[in-house]
Amino acid sequence: MKITSAFLLLFVLAFGFSNAQEEILAFGKVTDSRTSKGIKANVRYSSIPTGSIFGRFSDSTFSFPIFGTAKYQITAEAKGYNPRTVIVDPKDIDANKKVQRDIILTPSGETMRLNNLIFPQGKAVIDPKSFNELDEVAQMMKENPKMIIQLEGHTDNVGSPKANMKLSEERVEAVKKYLVSKGIAKDRIKTKALGGSQPLANEMTQQARALNRRVEMRILKD
Repeated sequence: MKITSAFLLLFVLAFGFSNAQEEILAFGKVTDSRTSKGIKANVRYSSIPTGSIFGRFSDSTFSFPIFGTAKYQITAEAKGYNPRTVIVDPKDIDANKKVQRDIILTPSGETMRLNNLIFPQGKAVIDPKSFNELDEVAQMMKENPKMIIQLEGHTDNVGSPKANMKLSEERVEAVKKYLVSKGIAKDRIKTKALGGSQPLANEMTQQARALNRRVEMRILKD
């Protein structure tokens, strides 16, 4: 049988390309921030930026295949809880070609701590390692265009209270500036500086001080 170049091209496109698209499994669970127990939630996912690939679940766990290099956003919503969006990046696959992204929901009205938001000590410059978490906040606000948030800045209680208040203000303003750079309107982001007035831990240790240096997010309207 004579194989034409056109036939060969079609064969490569139909089979070679599809085989090159490595399947990756994204999975995770939805839990309560206080109890760590599973929460049955409405979970939806979609590819970024087009949203051409999407799906939904109604459970405390989820899993779905992703292909290629596109990132995916996953949003979980449950009655009585703040919604939360995370981003899955195929670059984060493990040896078994899986990416795990658990979603922790906080009760409505409570603040959500941005655990991966890092600042150098005494400075208001955002560490690039923090960008992924802030991108998730921006993505959540894009998905919920009426959402208004308040960023609340905290420092440890070492040093001058006045200086700590100024530092916490500069840090939340830095976070706001980053979110605005991602397309979020300024009037949807409120800020509040609290300095060292609301510590999570009172021990005079490095670990306690690190715990107290934080930015939390409160959803004022969703």
